[in-house]
Amino acid sequence: MADDYYAELGVPRTASEADIKKAYLRLARELHPDANGGDARTEERFKAVTRAYETLRDPERRRQYDMFGASGPGASGASGDPFGGGGLGDIFDAFFGGNGPFGASAGTGGGRSRGGPRQGEDAEAVIDLDFRDAVFGTEQEMHIRVLQRCAACEGSGAKPGTSPVTCSVCQGAGEVRRVRQSILGQMVTSGPCPQCGGLGQEIPEKCTSCAGQGRIRGESSFVVEVPGGVDTGTTLRLPGRGAAGPRGGPAGDLYVHVRVKPHPTLTRSESDLLAELHVPMTQATLGAHVPFETLDGIEEIAVAGGTQSGRQVRLRGKGVPHLGRHGRGDLLVTVVVDTPTELTKAQEELLRQLALERDEQVAEADAGLMSRIRGAFK
Repeated sequence: MADDYYAELGVPRTASEADIKKAYLRLARELHPDANGGDARTEERFKAVTRAYETLRDPERRRQYDMFGASGPGASGASGDPFGGGGLGDIFDAFFGGNGPFGASAGTGGGRSRGGPRQGEDAEAVIDLDFRDAVFGTEQEMHIRVLQRCAACEGSGAKPGTSPVTCSVCQGAGEVRRVRQSILGQMVTSGPCPQCGGLGQEIPEKCTSCAGQGRIRGESSFVVEVPGGVDTGTTLRLPGRGAAGPRGGPAGDLYVHVRVKPHPTLTRSESDLLAELHVPMTQATLGAHVPFETLDGIEEIAVAGGTQSGRQVRLRGKGVPHLGRHGRGDLLVTVVVDTPTELTKAQEELLRQLALERDEQVAEADAGLMSRIRGAFK
């Protein structure tokens, strides 16, 4: 496939997160522009490898890429920025063991910018769907308990009527720098300020409702739009529906895991639906038009004369919508020919006459009922 990120990194599609990172760090050392004298072709390769890594390192973006490819909603941005989303931090891990010149937190996706409130934690929930709703999509109301912004202090964490003040230790920077000696000379490292926790502000008087956290636990209700084509194991990402960040930080995301209830007659194989159509021996032998209930309504299936058990009829476009793209799969109906198990004397006589006409050996009339039936169709 075009833009095969797995091929860029030289790993199989089943590679673990650790294998992906190991392959990327090896290639980063090899292809980094500083190690190749600014060669333009090597630099482009370095950007492509980093773009691939930025997609595959994140479980949700990797899942979207596996489903929709490089142009899908989970792929890396089109800008090709080799340092977007955390790649820079991993490069410095490769060259400096995590103590890069921008500090240990560079590019690690810590959920906040320096000197600002942290992003809230992500949350998870499970949603149970009827089979039809999973196929065609639906809207469903959800109720979850998460940390929400404190209404009393409006998320600041300060007692109403007061405000946070600039941190006396880091002077609002949110971090402190330290100088240490190494074999390469002086190295400057930085880390979150221990006084303010990296927020850059202190709270002289804390809000009594949230104890200075700026958030309290509560119930959140909202409607989830479920797209058609989801299945058990599908995860929907709802940005900003997770826990509120401490001290006014942005909310995390909510990951909704889908569970689909089974259908009484239909089963699913990716975007196709599978079903069985039971017909009596007479219809299978002589042919018939048999009504069959699909998710779209009643369809008439033509059973050709002489149909055997196992024959498959394909109803195109009657399956499951393709998730994230247009079109639907098919409904595959397997014909099952039912052998009669109870016969009247007249029916038995007719079958014996048919066997005689076809010169077929059957059991004697005084044999048991099941034996006679089995013998009639050998």
